[in-house]
Amino acid sequence: MSLTRKQFDLLSTLAIRGGPLTQRRLEEETGHSLGTVNRVLRELGAQGLVSEGAITPEGLAALEPYRARRAVFIAAGFGSRLVPVTLNTPKPLVRVNGVRIIDGLIDACLQAGIEDIVIVRGYLAEQFDQLLYKYPNLRFLENPSYNEANNISSALVARELLCNAYVFEADLLISNPAIITRYHYTSDFLAIRKDRTDDWCFTVRDGIITEEKVGGFHCWQMVGISYWDEADGKKLAAHIPEAFAMPGGRERYWEQVPLVIFKDSYRVAVRECFDEDIVEIDTFRELQAIDKAYAVAPERR
Repeated sequence: MSLTRKQFDLLSTLAIRGGPLTQRRLEEETGHSLGTVNRVLRELGAQGLVSEGAITPEGLAALEPYRARRAVFIAAGFGSRLVPVTLNTPKPLVRVNGVRIIDGLIDACLQAGIEDIVIVRGYLAEQFDQLLYKYPNLRFLENPSYNEANNISSALVARELLCNAYVFEADLLISNPAIITRYHYTSDFLAIRKDRTDDWCFTVRDGIITEEKVGGFHCWQMVGISYWDEADGKKLAAHIPEAFAMPGGRERYWEQVPLVIFKDSYRVAVRECFDEDIVEIDTFRELQAIDKAYAVAPERR
């Protein structure tokens, strides 16, 4: 059973929040008007998907095609801008205030009910084995080209696993696990509204990403977390090796496959998050600002 966007919004909210919700609460949670909430609830009730303000087992079944089933972490790179700390430790395994960066992301996935977690590794690959003590169900894929190509090489290794899947840059420090959600109506990319940025960003029209670029005004700063539905995951499985084989393809970032090279084949929504939700630690100086322990010279710690 396919759902309209408004039906999906109400059903997924009921599923995530649990228990009956009032129409006023659904209005607040979904951003739809009270009249829309009333009408859509009647539609869902007539289909047996909602009863007395709560989702039914049939409603949960209707959400299954929209459920995130897997998380793929791109974690093969060297992290050169975080030297000296990455000389002996892959960036995702660097500890910030005592916790490995990647742990927060994995915990957010598990909290959202995503248990199939795959890490594409390369640099100091064997160090990722330490994660198995805490997360025994992790799977690893090896990227033999991590030192010769950009992160498109990691996407190439994982290309058959991108249906109903999150793709994470593995070096993001998450503060709000709730931005990782169980259900998605369509493929989407997390981003932060900015009046101005010098970072990678998106131009967005009617909620759909129309351009990826570096720097801009009144744009959306890219966060390295995206979700790909079943149809787009199948397209990526074909488009990633095609892009990789193009002249200069090995130097591409992986998300440029759907957002630049083959952008006419995708409609990727933007999903808003905020500066306080997540941060990418780009440089050692930024790491020192977040964790004062790194202000001490490495040989003295």
